[in-house]
Order: sequence, then C-alpha cells, then structure tokens
Amino acid sequence: MSEQSFTPDAAHQRAFRDALGRFATGVTVITTQDAGRPVGITANSFAALSLEPPLVMWAPARFSRRFEAFAQAGHFAIHVLAADQLWLARHFARDGFDFDLPDMCEGLGGAPLLPSCLARFECRRHAVHPGGDHAIVVGEVLRVQSRPGAALSFFGGKYGSFDAA
Repeated sequence: MSEQSFTPDAAHQRAFRDALGRFATGVTVITTQDAGRPVGITANSFAALSLEPPLVMWAPARFSRRFEAFAQAGHFAIHVLAADQLWLARHFARDGFDFDLPDMCEGLGGAPLLPSCLARFECRRHAVHPGGDHAIVVGEVLRVQSRPGAALSFFGGKYGSFDAA
C-alpha cells in the first residue's frame, strides 16, 4: 500500500479506518453491572486523561447493543490485558454477557473484576460526552491494581504483544 492523502468522507471510510489502525494501542476489557447483570466489552479506545483528579476515558460505540449499559454505568472497571490474555479479548468481543470464568470477583459498585490483568482501574462515572458515533466515557479512578508483564496490543486490525523489558 502506497502513501495516500484523502478527505475522511463517506467515499473514504475504509481508508480512514485503516489510517486509524496505524496507531498501535493496548487492549482492554471494560466491565460493569447492568440491572444486576454483569456486562463486558473489549475496547482499544482507552486513554489516560488526568492525574489530578485521577481520570481515564474510553469510547463505546453507539451501535453496540452494550452501549447503554456503559453509557449509564455508575461504576465500571477497565482491565488492561496481558499478552497471554488474547482469549479474554476475543471472549468479550463475541459475548459481553458470559461471565462463567475462573477467579472472578466483585469490585467497587459491583463491577466484575477479571484476574491477572496488567492493570485494572476501578472507576466511578465522572462524565459522558457525545463523540459522533461513539460516546466519551470519563471515569474517576478510585482504585488501581497493576503488575509487570508484556502487554496485548492491537495494530492494523491484528493482535500482537509488546514487552518493554
């Protein structure tokens, strides 16, 4: 593929998406409770926002059937996946309601917590902003867990790993 320049309009939607895919990201699973039922979703739209106060953000797609659960969630947990947790990313990309998993526990506000992630941020909803076909969900981080290890990454539509060691 050669270098190209274009206006990100309807005729270039695939090219725009491919260009966005040139940015390598980590992979997360976000979890919450929806009417007493656990729900999760795989996302790579996670980012740090502020140290004081401690804020993070992510962006669920409005077309997702899980969108309302996350847009309305009072509490949620963001799990940064390790390189050996690709199965978790795929699991929650397919089915956000299957929590029949080993070593699950409950976090702040009832958010389901996944074990052994590189980092976990337990959050309270701080704000939700419109963002085109997504929403921008800002969470105030209330509790953090982290460990060393290689990260699961996503680049060009494919999963991989990154280890800074």
